[in-house]
Amino acid sequence: MVSWLALILSLGLVLGLARWSLWGAMALGALVLGFLTLPPLEVGWAFLSVWTSPGIPLLALAMALIPLIGGALAATGRLEDVLAGLPRSRRAVYALAPALLGMLPVPGGALLSSPLVERAGGTTPEVRAAANVWFRHTLHSIYPLSPALLTGALLAGLDVWGVLPYQLPAVGVLTLVGYVFLLRRASGRIELPGSRPRRAILAPLGILFTAPVLDLLLKRLFVLPVPELATVLAAGASLALATAGRLSPAALVGIARREKAWRFGLIVIAVFSYLAVFVRSGLPERIGALALPPAVLAVGVGWLLGFSTGRQQAALSLVIPLYIGAAGAVRPWAFAVVYLASYLGYLLSPLHPCLTVSAEHVGVPLGAVWRRLLPPAGGVLALTALAAAFVL
Repeated sequence: MVSWLALILSLGLVLGLARWSLWGAMALGALVLGFLTLPPLEVGWAFLSVWTSPGIPLLALAMALIPLIGGALAATGRLEDVLAGLPRSRRAVYALAPALLGMLPVPGGALLSSPLVERAGGTTPEVRAAANVWFRHTLHSIYPLSPALLTGALLAGLDVWGVLPYQLPAVGVLTLVGYVFLLRRASGRIELPGSRPRRAILAPLGILFTAPVLDLLLKRLFVLPVPELATVLAAGASLALATAGRLSPAALVGIARREKAWRFGLIVIAVFSYLAVFVRSGLPERIGALALPPAVLAVGVGWLLGFSTGRQQAALSLVIPLYIGAAGAVRPWAFAVVYLASYLGYLLSPLHPCLTVSAEHVGVPLGAVWRRLLPPAGGVLALTALAAAFVL
């Protein structure tokens, strides 16, 4: 009984505090769960195991480097090259601007694409804001440097490149549904500001895609001490290209301070600390004894945690250990279901910064944008639940 109360209390703390500090909420939740279920020395060993596992600190370092890439591109003006190189179709701008810039996990990143989508015009402000939110994270399901995908795959004990084929159906469904509910409302063409040639987009896109390509090559062509070393080297290479000849070390330090890049690394450490305590608490065995249907955990709990926290990383870090406790392992199709369900909850959450800043930028109430997102998100969630009945 004490273990269940400890779990409920720790999850409540995570859900309640995640909007202010996800890593702080996860760390506090891990401490509360640990001290209520384990001897103090065992709690210390659980936290120490995270730091002594080489892959986790390296993943944390990579997560701290990735937002610096986006900050460097913005500071050097290369983001304007991205915008100038987009097609002139309103529908293309609505989808591509958020999708491309969504690969830059920077705080308030929706504000990078929102002005361009707003400039495109052609529909009501709430539709433009909804499109900005919907398409911003669509490619994250298959972007191998997405923090949520990296963290979730590692938590599930899966290779991030191995799960990508299972993620492709979700991207297709999200794109199709987004077109039916949002893109069809836009028509015509626009003229984007700036006199840069369209080929100027190639340099910043090359910087963006250097990291995932190099990550794949290093992992497939070399025997590394730990796979996460490839991710650090790949992210470092992209950052070097983004700053070469354009930013001084002092300017990069300023970007790191402004973006608070270390938060992304601390999130990884805190997430795995919670998992280490959770595994030692005996709760996985107790959850497994409940015989909860896997679909309930994957779809229902995944969606609820995504919506409640407004952080997909937080949702995955909570639901994946629960799923492992009930099913014993997370297979690739199960991971795809959990990932999509948590994403749909996160998409609609009022704690999701991209949703709130997009509504604020176009000057409409949050509820107006939410109502535009609810039908497509509800439809995809229903399809997810249906798929879960066949693959779980």
